[in-house]
This record gives sequence, C-alpha cells and structure tokens, in this order.
Amino acid sequence: MKILVATDKPFAKVAVDGIRKEVEAAGYELVLLEKYGEKTKLLEAVKDVNAIIIRSDIIDAEVFDAAKELKIVVRAGAGYDNVDLASATARGVCVMNTPGQNSNAVAELAFGMMVMAVRNFYNGTSGTELMGKKLGIHAYGNVGRNVARVAKGFGMDIYAFDAFCPKEVIEKDGVKAVSSVEELYSTCNVVSLHIPATPETKNSINYALVNKMPKGGVLVNTARKEVINEAELIKLMEERTDLKYVTDIMPAANDEFVSKFEGRYFSTPKKMGAQTAEANINAGIAAAKQIVSFFKDGCEKFRVNK
Repeated sequence: MKILVATDKPFAKVAVDGIRKEVEAAGYELVLLEKYGEKTKLLEAVKDVNAIIIRSDIIDAEVFDAAKELKIVVRAGAGYDNVDLASATARGVCVMNTPGQNSNAVAELAFGMMVMAVRNFYNGTSGTELMGKKLGIHAYGNVGRNVARVAKGFGMDIYAFDAFCPKEVIEKDGVKAVSSVEELYSTCNVVSLHIPATPETKNSINYALVNKMPKGGVLVNTARKEVINEAELIKLMEERTDLKYVTDIMPAANDEFVSKFEGRYFSTPKKMGAQTAEANINAGIAAAKQIVSFFKDGCEKFRVNK
C-alpha cells in the first residue's frame, strides 16, 4: 500500500515522524507532498496512491479522477468540508475525519478569544470578567464538551444546545440543556459556536438570532465561516454597539468589520484552532492509525460519507 501525506500547510516534523512510524510498521510506503502550491503537483502525486492524509487541502472530483488506485482519504481534523463527499462515494472511496484530536486546542483558543473580548482587547480600559457569566455552547460535540470543561474552571454558568445530543448527555456534565437555539442566545452573555457548515447551518447565525443576546453579548466563532450571515451581523453590530464578535475564521467582509467595529471585532489572520504542536501530532498520527486499521481490519469507524 502506498500512502500519501498531501499537505500544502505541512504537519510538524514530529507529527510526520509519528505518521511514518505507524505506516512503515504496517509494511506500507509513505510519500510526502508538502507546500505543493499548484494543484497540478497534487494531481500528479495522487496517481498511484491507495490512501491520502490531508489537512485543509481540497480533494475534489478532479483529484478523485486522477487517483485511480485510491481507497481512502483521511482529513486530519474534525471538519471535512474540503472533501467532495459525493465524488468520493461515486468512486467507492472512503472518507474519514479524526474527531476529538484537535478539541482541546480549539477550546483553549475559544477561551483566549473570550478573555480578550471581555477585557476590551487589552486596550487599557476597564473590562469585565467571565466568572459568573452565562456561557452558551452552540453544539455539544467534542469541542463543545472541552469548552464546558474549561468554563467550569472560570466559574461560568454553562448552557448548551445541540439538536442531535440528548438532554441527559449534556446535563450529566453539569451543563444546562436548553430546548432551542433561540433560548440559548437569549439566555447567554457569551455564545461559542461549534456547529459544522451544512445546508441547514449555513448563514443560520443571523440578525434575528444574535439580536436575542443580552446587552454586552460576545459571539465567538471557532467553527466555520459559512455559518455566519455576514451582511446581517454587520447590520446588527451597526445598530447594537454593545455587541462584540471574535472569530478564528476571517470573514469575507473582514475589511468592513475592521473599519466599522474597532474595539468590538477581532479575527485571526488564518484559522488557528488546531494550530498547536499537540493537536498537529495527535490528528496526524490518528489519521495514519485509521488508514492502517482500514486496510488491515476493514474498520470504517470514522467514515463520513455514505
């Protein structure tokens, strides 16, 4: 078996070494394609490989067409909207992600951004504290659960909404489960987004929903850019000068946010939720282990396409 690590934004060397160890111990061959830049290089590299490990790299129909021997693609990370699942399924290719490997890193970043927001972006003025504030966790998956864990240390009052997670699962963690997304936003001083980008969630964080937040509300996005209705959020923030928005995914309208909302808006220059040495290593090695298990045992535990 030939396994390709195709990462325009490479893994750390220690992660690559860990991936290589897993792959070669199984008797497979590892090939690296890093900082490739041009798609033509990716198309050439995939021609004879059986498996691909990626990060935020785009794997579309053209790539699948070029990869005649491909059986599995693993996205090292939770999100997988950079992979064309329909094309994968049509060609009999299994697509997996590595859920949970980046969760603590993303949760810690969310809190770094929360603290920065409530302390007025460290501009020298008097801010507020997170202790005693109501935190709303929008989607209670791996990241959301880590956010809840950290929030307990801050002494926050924690609420969560997840349409697919039973109330009992949320409440056994000492978190209050609310019955609707509207209730979450109207209740909480800070809302942390952890929803995926799906047809149902795209543009769902809109004027009407965010406007339900109490005075001084802070919206934190370490999820996906597409879930924000940017035009409506800009309109709302123009009307409500008490709201703040901090995001790990730079909006398409970043320049407008910057120019209009100084002191109330911040975006990282690139998505940084998983940008820690630990998360980098964990996700890469998990991807390698899943590929080995797929070929050795037929395990498809983390398959995301049908």
